Amino acid sequence: MDTEPETNTQQWWRLGLPAWIGLGVCLALLWWYYFSLTAYVEGYETAFSWLTLAWNPENDFEHGWMVPLLSLYLLHHAWGQMKGVVFKPSLHGLWMLGFGAVLALLAVRTHQGRIAVGSLPFMLTGLVWCYWGGKAAAKCAFPFFFIWLCIPLPGFQQATVGMQLLATKAAHWGATLCGVQTVVEGTNIASATGNWDAFNIAGGCSGMRSLMALIMISTAWAYLASGLSLWKRVVLALSAIPLSILANAFRVASIFVFAEYVNPAFASKTWHDWSGLLFFFPASLVCLMLLHGLLAGELPFLKKRKVVRRINNGKEVQS
Repeated sequence: MDTEPETNTQQWWRLGLPAWIGLGVCLALLWWYYFSLTAYVEGYETAFSWLTLAWNPENDFEHGWMVPLLSLYLLHHAWGQMKGVVFKPSLHGLWMLGFGAVLALLAVRTHQGRIAVGSLPFMLTGLVWCYWGGKAAAKCAFPFFFIWLCIPLPGFQQATVGMQLLATKAAHWGATLCGVQTVVEGTNIASATGNWDAFNIAGGCSGMRSLMALIMISTAWAYLASGLSLWKRVVLALSAIPLSILANAFRVASIFVFAEYVNPAFASKTWHDWSGLLFFFPASLVCLMLLHGLLAGELPFLKKRKVVRRINNGKEVQS
């Protein structure tokens, strides 16, 4: 006698009491650790309040609020890719839920907000695994772990000095190509002819802030590039590093060019403040688009031309 297939709800109920207990415990942990007054930093901040306070210019993470929004969009995209996926609840997701809970407990013990926020993707992926199965969890894993990009990393602040020196040398080289003679002293660049006062390549001009924002964009772009193989997606995501360095070098060099040939006051104020929006990001996005086209073989000069050949019987053959 044929029986009707079980619905997702019936399959979930059939998992029994352990699944419900695990779900309840993890939801309680999520509420307590992320929304209650549990101390993470200096005894009074929650994980989310610490994170929002860390999205500041000092950490070069003013774009941090965009990461959760992009994560939601990527999750919506992943959900649209689940057509044909059989939802099969599984208790195996409790292992990932438990690991996330352990990380949350460790965050409270060590007062580390980074560990607390870092445990959230494990909990969310584990919940999806329990309710919809491993295939659904695999589809949703990347959008969940994309949240990690909103966590400021302290090592990047120490790297700012190195980025300043690199930007100074690259800008000096770029200005020289445009016929602007400059003198470099540390992170200070002055006109060799004395046409304008020295400029200091401060931390904000190092390109670190733009680098972190561009990594966020290129990573999301690589995930959405579904037609590319895995290694091509990795190349596309990591391309943010050289693209950011080169684009920032040309942006800083353009300040010296404007100071030399246009007006020093305009270059140091107006162009300095607006060049990132008008030059850096458009140039970077165009380069990402060209690289994507190159990896996908969609650029015009990479497409194979169709050659029409006529044979004796009058038929046309394309090659």
